This record gives sequence, structure tokens and C-alpha cells, in this order.
Amino acid sequence: MKFQRFFISVLLVSFCHNSLATQAPSATRGEIDMLFKQLQASGCQFNRNGTWYSGAEAQSHLTKKLEYFENKNMIKNTEDFITHAASVSSTSGKAYQVKCGNNPAMESKTWLLEQLKTIRGSGTSSTSK
Repeated sequence: MKFQRFFISVLLVSFCHNSLATQAPSATRGEIDMLFKQLQASGCQFNRNGTWYSGAEAQSHLTKKLEYFENKNMIKNTEDFITHAASVSSTSGKAYQVKCGNNPAMESKTWLLEQLKTIRGSGTSSTSK
């Protein structure tokens, strides 16, 4: 009987914790999805902790980080996603990098903010002015 009460308590705490977490606003999610598409379509590589990954591999990793920071209610806009999830390794503290073709690698934060500016300037973003 004690175990059942404990188990129910754990479930309730877990449910309440999960119900407090919020997903990023839909406009923000739309912009993030567009950034992921840009990364994949560009053919650029993404460096995380010294290893280069494809756009698809980067998206998979960054999606997990996005969900983690959403659960902490830290993603209110696309810039929050770039700053908290897509710029620096949470384990090593090293900046992520993006390398496109023969161009020198640049910090992912710079690359993503440039892409976001392009997205918003093109009028395809639902938050563009």
C-alpha cells in the first residue's frame, strides 16, 4: 500500500512538472524549423566538440536541446533558442561552429543570426515586420 501511494505521488509530481513546461511560441518554432531547413539545404557542416556533423545530425542534436530548454521555460523567441541551445556545448562550454564549403568556419551563433535576419527580411517568417 505504501508503494502504491509513493508511485501515485511520483506520477502526480511528474505530471505537474511536465504540465508547467511550455513549448516555444508557434512563430518561434516556425523560425527554428526554417533555420533547420536552411542548415540542411546549405550543405554546411556543424561542429560540436571537435567533430563535424551534417545538417541533419545537427538538427537532431539541436532539437533535443530545444526540448530540454523548453522544459525549463527558457525559449521565448528564436534568439533564446540560438543563445541557449544552438551556440555552445552544454558539456564542454565550447562554441559550436558552422562551415560552408571552402569558407572558414564561423561560430554557429553568428551564422544562425545571419540566417534568421534573412528569414525575417524575406517575409517568410510569421514574426517578420
